Amino acid sequence: MIQEKSTTAISGYLSFVILLVSLGVAGYGVYSQSIGLIVAGVLLALIMLKGWLIINPNESAALILFGNYQGTVRKDGFFWVNPLVIKRTVSLKARNLDGQKIKVNDKLGNPIEIAAVVVWQVSDTAKALFAVDDYAKYVQIQSEAAVRHLANQFAYDNFEDEDTAAITLKDGAQQVNGILENELNERLAMAGIDVIEARITHLAYAPEIASAMLQRQQATAVVAARRQIVDGAVGMVEMALEKLSEKDIVQLDEERKAAMVSNLLVVLCGERNVSPVVNAGTLYH
Repeated sequence: MIQEKSTTAISGYLSFVILLVSLGVAGYGVYSQSIGLIVAGVLLALIMLKGWLIINPNESAALILFGNYQGTVRKDGFFWVNPLVIKRTVSLKARNLDGQKIKVNDKLGNPIEIAAVVVWQVSDTAKALFAVDDYAKYVQIQSEAAVRHLANQFAYDNFEDEDTAAITLKDGAQQVNGILENELNERLAMAGIDVIEARITHLAYAPEIASAMLQRQQATAVVAARRQIVDGAVGMVEMALEKLSEKDIVQLDEERKAAMVSNLLVVLCGERNVSPVVNAGTLYH
């Protein structure tokens, strides 16, 4: 595959001096009524003008002569090159690709909406010009394909315990962005494109399942909260029984312990405030 190679160019200011000389020759030919001098001066002036090359900062120019790639001039300034070459200017500036929202299925088959922004720049002008048809459009299409592939690799979210949860699109932002950036660099390498940064900018369930998934998330949160409440309540009951036994405040048989555990769990795990009942008799009446 063709790769970029550097080439040199003559200073444009020297060609400007030659242009002035050629115009002087043509002018003298008019004065002396010499057709030869006029033609020579005009031709030389046209050659100088046709070979001018101006390169702005963060730009480059690929030179092509009769279908052969001659090299790339990356230094900015005013130059003169062979007037027969075709000059293809390529920007070396960093560019932003703000991807459109696309609908795709995640790893679990749930339809989601996802979009990404990609910061990229041309690193190899020869590959960008000759390896692909339109490198800017190539970046756009391959970026969309990479985002779709990324969404298929991971679930939007999982509803398992946090300790055993795998990487998800929602919670593993840093890892997911790194994977996306690496994949884009692999896809765009043949076009001479370097990806500086790639990040997910939009992520949501598709409208048709958003409501159902919200209910599922709420239910999962309620279950997790209840689990934590029960774990805490059991620990408090255990501590209460140990303290009562340690300080010998009251002697409880198994039936009384069961009644106490039941009452404490109701108080600690209930959603509403309890209403105390004063027992005027014994625990058994």
